[in-house]
Amino acid sequence: MVIDFTEDAAHIQIRAAIRAICAQFPDDYWAQADASHTFPWPFYEAMAAGGWIGIAIPAEYGGGGAGITEASIILEEVAASGACMNGASAIHLSIFGMHPVVRHGSAELKARYLPQVASGELHIAFGVTEPDAGLDTTAIRTRAVRRGDGYRVTGRKVWTSKAQESDRVLLLTRTTPAEDCQRRTDGLTLLVANLRDPGVTIRPIPKMGRNAVASCEVTYDALYVDVADRVGEEGRGFQYLLDGLNAERILVAAEALGTGKAALRRAVDYARSRIVFGRPIGANQGISFPLAEAHARLAAAELAIRQAAWRIDRNVPCGEQANVAKFLAAEAGFAAADAAVQTHGGFGYASEYHVERYWREARLMRIAPVPQEMVLNYLAEHVLGLPRSY
Repeated sequence: MVIDFTEDAAHIQIRAAIRAICAQFPDDYWAQADASHTFPWPFYEAMAAGGWIGIAIPAEYGGGGAGITEASIILEEVAASGACMNGASAIHLSIFGMHPVVRHGSAELKARYLPQVASGELHIAFGVTEPDAGLDTTAIRTRAVRRGDGYRVTGRKVWTSKAQESDRVLLLTRTTPAEDCQRRTDGLTLLVANLRDPGVTIRPIPKMGRNAVASCEVTYDALYVDVADRVGEEGRGFQYLLDGLNAERILVAAEALGTGKAALRRAVDYARSRIVFGRPIGANQGISFPLAEAHARLAAAELAIRQAAWRIDRNVPCGEQANVAKFLAAEAGFAAADAAVQTHGGFGYASEYHVERYWREARLMRIAPVPQEMVLNYLAEHVLGLPRSY
């Protein structure tokens, strides 16, 4: 294997272009959006105008035709600008959420939705998690019952990000009761459902951070979905979801990395400029060592992300690498944000210095889209060969 760490010229251009857009949206913009629970439409529209929303959608459908490597670079730079998870989450699902449609949707379904998503015109949410199922996806209760040329969907989802802003939702439903399936992973079906239908009720969930992008409870009351809006075959939705799990872990890892870089940058600037006892506080090892360690952890996580993205874009197995990248980046990003708060002392608790916002958003990646404990379960079982623990 040839290892070359020279950064691709196209990737350098992507970073420069994203930084130029993000420079128009400083920390105060994101602090205000977070405090007022306001979706960052100007930022989203600027990213769409630059063609970045459709970066990972095939060129034949109006997208950039690029890979997870390029998508991860974009999301890292957005987060690193100080936008953190509010900025990344505003575009994350548009960039990658339609992956199951790209891979498994009919030609007609792709032609109908992908160009609109690529242009930024159509917003898509992702509806999988349920209050009584959690990580046990096969235990979901949202039912889609076939009625003629469509389905009637009834159920409830939680943590559906961007539901208020989205027109459609990629919705996982159970079309065959689990007890009637040979395997519990059978009988699950993905539908592209209409969130603007009267049969849909959306309620934001009050939460700790990332409040510019709401996470919602969504109730479906006999919602009709045409069979033409089904992704692939009935009953194979779980398998279609699995195709995207590694890519999602890599992208979230990149967002955690960017958030950690933003926090470290602010902490270092403060440590240089804050004078106590006649000298910069950064001269004290009690301040400098945690920041140096944060840098080292972020550097290691970045290498893991690059390896995982390289493998997935070449269709090389990457389950181990994607999970390692997510684990390391989530830990490194949060450690950097925590060190930034500690470096600022009492001012780290003050909103005006922004690091408390970074800290709240960095904490999220240790939980979502999969908690660190489940990543360790995967590595223990599938990499180390230890007995399954659940």
